[in-house]
Amino acid sequence: MVVIIKKGTGKERLNEMLKQFKRRKRFNANRFLGKVQWKEDALAYQKRIRNEWD
Repeated sequence: MVVIIKKGTGKERLNEMLKQFKRRKRFNANRFLGKVQWKEDALAYQKRIRNEWD
């Protein structure tokens, strides 16, 4: 949704416009914490991948 705010719009009108927006659910990344099991150290993996570019 796009709202155009003109220069002379008052504070009360701005508050009314903001109330029209629907709130979105936030992404909860904590539920995925610890689900991926790596077979090697993260730093070692990072160095190995970066050396592929050379």
